[in-house]
Amino acid sequence: MNDIEKYDDLIYEISELLQSARKRVAQQVNTELLTTYWNIGRIIVEHEQQAKERAVYGQQTLKELSKVLTKEFGKGFSRSNLQNMRAFYLAYQKCQSLTGIFTPFKPWPFQGSLKPSV
Repeated sequence: MNDIEKYDDLIYEISELLQSARKRVAQQVNTELLTTYWNIGRIIVEHEQQAKERAVYGQQTLKELSKVLTKEFGKGFSRSNLQNMRAFYLAYQKCQSLTGIFTPFKPWPFQGSLKPSV
């Protein structure tokens, strides 16, 4: 094996290692986001269940919650996104393990509607 082939092998081995690590990191981030969104939905539903005038109160709560979360954490917490998180929890509230339900790199189970895709 000449020096060029050894160098190519070195680059290939390091590239494979980096690509594998990136994939694992992306999957872990995906899992964390999925769990976080499900728990945000759970918290919203539990909070709503304590309210007496659910419909009006719930919409107002999501609107205000959206403002506060967007101010503190940036994009991603619009009222509609919070509604999706709530619907996500309601669709899968009895699941013990969310990660087995969804395929990797598919962070949001709603494809254009509120029907879960499994």
